[in-house]
Amino acid sequence: MAETRGVTPGGVLRMDGGFTATLLGRWPDADGPLFRFAFSDEPHALMTRHGHVPLPPYITHEDSAEDERRYQTVFAARPGAVAAPTASLHFDQGVLDALAARGVERATVTLHVGAGTFQPVKTEDLAQHRMHSEWYEVPAATQAAIKAARQRGGRIVAAGTTTVRTLESWARSGQASGDTDIFITPGFDFRVVDLLVTNFHLPKSTLLMLVSALAGHEKVMGLYRHAIAQRYRFFSYGDAMLLRRAGPR
Repeated sequence: MAETRGVTPGGVLRMDGGFTATLLGRWPDADGPLFRFAFSDEPHALMTRHGHVPLPPYITHEDSAEDERRYQTVFAARPGAVAAPTASLHFDQGVLDALAARGVERATVTLHVGAGTFQPVKTEDLAQHRMHSEWYEVPAATQAAIKAARQRGGRIVAAGTTTVRTLESWARSGQASGDTDIFITPGFDFRVVDLLVTNFHLPKSTLLMLVSALAGHEKVMGLYRHAIAQRYRFFSYGDAMLLRRAGPR
């Protein structure tokens, strides 16, 4: 990439791949930690030609074609996330077929995972932590499936924290799509999700706080102590757990 020092909004960067990027400003506001660009070609086409798989920082090898295949969910449909919703990596077509054979119904949502997912919480006061907004959508068919499940006494199982954030954002706002910066911490009143399939998360992360809010802090800490003692694998390709929401529905 060209030298970026001193580039101001409106400045044009000439990239190694032969395309240009015009700096629009910072995001999500004038003092935000990220930048917005306008490219000389369609962004997804540029990523296909010049990009790399956005592997998490704890995966240290260079990305390969195998990573492009593996670091993706079997039901991914719409580009936009900066990382895979890793709890869904536990599902392949065989697992989905087995669940369907047992009468488990499946519905889909979209949440474009943002860079803020990887930001640790650095403030003592959780109310001071600022979440990046992410775009979500809960299709009408999924809303209907949730309502039907509730009417027959079924439970809602979320595959991953991103699904939790999507469903609970929809439940609070009443908006089927839009931006959300919801921050789920202990004391949160869950309105949709009953159970959660999720990986083991990093310390001091917003995701660890979310699972503690769902299942209870002491319960989750006990699970983590067990996982560490038994040398479970953590993070993207690691082990998963099924958590039940603490307290009454």
